[in-house]
Amino acid sequence: MTPECYGGTTAFVLPPLPTMSPPKDVSQVLLSVGGLVGREIDLDAFLQALVDRIAVTMQADRGTLWLLDPARGELFSRAAHLPEVSQIRVKLGQGAAGHVAKEGEPVRIADPRGERLFFADIDRLTGYRTSSLLAVPLRDAEGSVYGVLQVLNRLGGGPFTEEDTERLAAIASQVSTALQSTSLYQELKRAKEQPQAPVGYFFNRIIGESAQLRSLYRLVQKAAPTDATVLLRGESGCGKELFARAIHVNGPRRDKPLVKVDCAALPATLIENELFGHEKGAFTGADHRVQGKFEVADGGTVFIDEIGELPLSVQGKLLRVLQDREFERVGGTQTIKVDVRIVAATNRDLSRMVAENRFREDLYYRIKVVELVLPPLRERGAEDIERLARHFVATAAKRHRLEPPRLSALALERLKGYRWPGNVRELENCIESAVVLCEGEILEEHLPLPTMDRPSPTPGAPQASSEALALLPLAEVERRHILRVLEAVKGNRTAAAKALEIGRNTLSRKLKEYGLADEG
Repeated sequence: MTPECYGGTTAFVLPPLPTMSPPKDVSQVLLSVGGLVGREIDLDAFLQALVDRIAVTMQADRGTLWLLDPARGELFSRAAHLPEVSQIRVKLGQGAAGHVAKEGEPVRIADPRGERLFFADIDRLTGYRTSSLLAVPLRDAEGSVYGVLQVLNRLGGGPFTEEDTERLAAIASQVSTALQSTSLYQELKRAKEQPQAPVGYFFNRIIGESAQLRSLYRLVQKAAPTDATVLLRGESGCGKELFARAIHVNGPRRDKPLVKVDCAALPATLIENELFGHEKGAFTGADHRVQGKFEVADGGTVFIDEIGELPLSVQGKLLRVLQDREFERVGGTQTIKVDVRIVAATNRDLSRMVAENRFREDLYYRIKVVELVLPPLRERGAEDIERLARHFVATAAKRHRLEPPRLSALALERLKGYRWPGNVRELENCIESAVVLCEGEILEEHLPLPTMDRPSPTPGAPQASSEALALLPLAEVERRHILRVLEAVKGNRTAAAKALEIGRNTLSRKLKEYGLADEG
């Protein structure tokens, strides 16, 4: 990957593909990037690689992937050959791409001069001269248009043909299938349901837009294309392994192995053998030579999870690998050279362990060349919890072959108010359980979460309501009552306002205060 700048941020873009004749089988389009779909790839890099491949296949000078921004009723260029500007936006119905998005039909322009659907302002903005154009819709599994694929200026001159239209439409079908397997597509769906929230994504499978996450994304983009050793710190369940894979997948070693060693899951006596392997006869039962993880990962990355559990006796041997990239197998004398990158993770306070002589100081400074501190879920804010919850609803429903259920307002409020000691992993498991057990809608009672503590009643005292027992502020009682009424009328805000005997605008204002979008 090579670093390039898009709109002031650095993206790591796959090398350009060589010029070639259009393949007869359009399935070749995704061969070079299809293996990245299920991995933690930098999504901008992935999309740019797709556009590069499509332009080559269509024998076009330029290509553009447009995506729909429901909040603004616009298309925005997400990946494009646009050296002149960072991004272009057009209104639905405006120009060829806007027409395709609005009407859902392909547009082929042989000569832009005098063409009603050609939006000349883009050429004036970029200084580029369009001589021919072809654009087709991107549709999801439900048939809804969520983007547009467009190519410009057929190489060798002449217009795009009907055969080209069929080929690009077939490519668009493949591309859409690929995109629907990414977290980008879930973000687009969420934005359609919540038009006030911006579309945000950086790395596939890593969901979050909080300030802490954005800072981490920038660090990953800087660290990934290097061989620098990375230390990931954070509580259990906050996504350290996802970030480790993102560092590997977005670096030059992504086609080589990523090998994980979980120090917490192995007895101390086996960790050395697991990392470095052993020679035949090294110990009782060693009847043949076995390679360790470092040898298996040669050329790639070793992810050492829970490195704080690594015994002191093995730490010195790991330090040698970090310094010299060499070691001996257990029971061996031959020095083995390896070319590996090391990413380590821990939920321990390694600096305290150093002070207590439980972790080598020289090793500590060797592994924290680049240090990423992952925040616990409770510190990432309600919006990230909602993004993750909706993402997990969709993925769990797909995994279990179920229709994605609706996430009720009260259930969502319960998720946002919980402190998540198990972090993202706990949230994912909670949502999966609710998806399996609910019937079309996830209600508060479907969430396998501890019940809120209530004060014990005084013996002989009259029983108060559950809300009074909780000693809730009046505003909280009102909020819960409004949300319960909204639940009872299946989300119909006009009916809810009538039942509450308040105006529709008053209800909308209060729901906005609670962080719930208007229906639009």
